[in-house]
Amino acid sequence: MPGDDASSPAPPHSPTPPAPPTPLARAERFIWLTARVLEQRRFAFHFLGGEADAVDTALGSYLNADGGYGHALDPDLRGPLSHPLHTAHALRILDGLGRCAGQRIERLCRHLTRVSTSDGALPVVLPAPHDYPGAPYHPVHDDPPGALLTTGPVVGLLHRNRIWHAWLFRATDFCWERVENLRRTDPYEVQSAVTFLDGAPDRARAVAAADRLGRLVREQRLVVLDPRRRREYPPYPGCAPGEQLFPHDVARRPESLARGWFTDEELRRSLDFLAAGQQQDGGWPVRRLAWAPGSSLERRPIATLEALLTLRAYGRPLTGDPPA
Repeated sequence: MPGDDASSPAPPHSPTPPAPPTPLARAERFIWLTARVLEQRRFAFHFLGGEADAVDTALGSYLNADGGYGHALDPDLRGPLSHPLHTAHALRILDGLGRCAGQRIERLCRHLTRVSTSDGALPVVLPAPHDYPGAPYHPVHDDPPGALLTTGPVVGLLHRNRIWHAWLFRATDFCWERVENLRRTDPYEVQSAVTFLDGAPDRARAVAAADRLGRLVREQRLVVLDPRRRREYPPYPGCAPGEQLFPHDVARRPESLARGWFTDEELRRSLDFLAAGQQQDGGWPVRRLAWAPGSSLERRPIATLEALLTLRAYGRPLTGDPPA
């Protein structure tokens, strides 16, 4: 009968809209779209249950016959030649795999012995017979000095993995001398000092040095303690606008000695800022001078991996689940 509701067609069912992609899913898409094979395999290892062997194989393509690493492993230095910056990057990857040991490391230490400065340290960039492109903030010198920027991370990561080699004795002394006598420093040197101190075998000495360095960082305003007020922290001389470090950049894991430099509230704000920094394409930005298109493109997936690993280390949710 007309008007009989029982004979009227049922309204169409409205499907439940799909849940928005999680931060990890968005980052995964970004990695597959933009990253080098190395960063793809690192992502798969750390977040998808991938094999360490796959990362190791990809990293091996950057290894040179001299025992060092090259081929723009660190995107700021182009060309095939081995440089200490590449070594530091390789050791971070191997440390994350739990494979910082064996004959490869023995050969690497022999390479470091050959390229060290007179004080037993590593320069940032080695002099080269060919003028391969590199970032302007890493100039090439004919007789480069030793630098904490490169020596600190290499020494710290080797000690963290209980590597003992003759090269480490003088290099470790160099790092202690530099760290314990810093008066004026810069944010990136602070990062390198922290990596050294986190791995140094003399823990009491490392704790004391870290306490002093943390006070220096706050006094010199080298780290932005409140992202909402970051305009009050002018970039360090030579850095690009917006090129600033935050607590999560120096205390990348909660067990780092640098974690004690910041209050819980300062770290919470920093991690909130990091989580909110994921861009629409799923990747994180690179907050440094963009000097070459290839370098910038290759560094964003690295920055994305570092952001994800830091957030996970502090228990921040990446998959939509509540924090642990």
